[in-house]
Amino acid sequence: MTAFEVLQLNIANAVLGVATLICVAMMAWGIVSEVVARIRANAAAAVPDDHSFVLPELGLTMADGGEKVDDKKKKASK
Repeated sequence: MTAFEVLQLNIANAVLGVATLICVAMMAWGIVSEVVARIRANAAAAVPDDHSFVLPELGLTMADGGEKVDDKKKKASK
């Protein structure tokens, strides 16, 4: 093998190595962003009421079928 052929192989290996690192970084970014999105969705779904719960298909539902009344609205109506 000549020095030129060795140089071509080294360049090809470097380019393939960089492409592999880019692909791994993109996969890691996708996984991390998905995990963060799920954590944020679960945190947003936490509802302090005892009679309401979250179903992925329906969203926020309430056991008695009523509407959630905020504490401020309760105090204002009294």
